[in-house]
Amino acid sequence: MNKFSYSLLALFFVTGIYAQDGNFSKLPNVTVKDVKGNSISSEDFENNGKPIIISFWATWCKPCISELNAINDYYDEWVEETGVKLIAVSIDDARNAARVRPFVLGQGWEYEVYLDENSDLRRAMNVNNPPHTFLLNGKGEVVWQHNGYVPGDEDILYDLVVKLNRGEPLE
Repeated sequence: MNKFSYSLLALFFVTGIYAQDGNFSKLPNVTVKDVKGNSISSEDFENNGKPIIISFWATWCKPCISELNAINDYYDEWVEETGVKLIAVSIDDARNAARVRPFVLGQGWEYEVYLDENSDLRRAMNVNNPPHTFLLNGKGEVVWQHNGYVPGDEDILYDLVVKLNRGEPLE
């Protein structure tokens, strides 16, 4: 097997899909803060009927940073082609929260970034270890999730976004 086949096989073993007979989980109603300190409800995450990627990450998590940097390399193209939006949710605690904004600016990420300092959203979405990535359909329903990162996962994620945009099943 080649490297891509191993990555794809690994993806299926570590991926959970919330869809069970067409029933999808909605995003829980939890308050987070943007990098300027303004509160927002996770229920207000929206993208005008287009897919949303939610990536839980931390400033101390090297795989998280690798994943978000890999996506950032193509993000403008992804947005143009699919209308997808990426929301990066930092799970850095209150002691490290002040480091998040300068870190994001230094990386040059143009994603929406929110802070989950008390881990309320993290717990509500059952995120144990970052990076943990969720894909939401245009109705805000979680249709796919993945824990961890290996190079090439961003390509699989993009393919899923394209399928979702076309109305194709995510198998």
